[in-house]
Amino acid sequence: MSTIQLNVLRGDEDQGSTMVHYEILFEEGMSLLDALFWIRENMDSSLAVRYSCRSANACKECMALVDGKAGYLCSMRAKEGTTLTLEPLKGRPWVRDLTTAIE
Repeated sequence: MSTIQLNVLRGDEDQGSTMVHYEILFEEGMSLLDALFWIRENMDSSLAVRYSCRSANACKECMALVDGKAGYLCSMRAKEGTTLTLEPLKGRPWVRDLTTAIE
């Protein structure tokens, strides 16, 4: 069984932040957004991430920093055996976890 490791910055402006480590099973073709959905559905339903592709058929809301570089979580593919750090975008008001305010 192959896994991926995600270090996700959790918290908010008022409470501060902490890096939380998740290890999940790797599935060929999974996006980072798929991995976060799996975490929410199976490990931690309180994980906050903004997206609208599943419910509103819209795009471009799942942007976050992955290893320090901005990208869309829905289009970034997980790679077997990797460890990635996910953080909210800088320069936007931080709401909670990977969610920032849309301006």
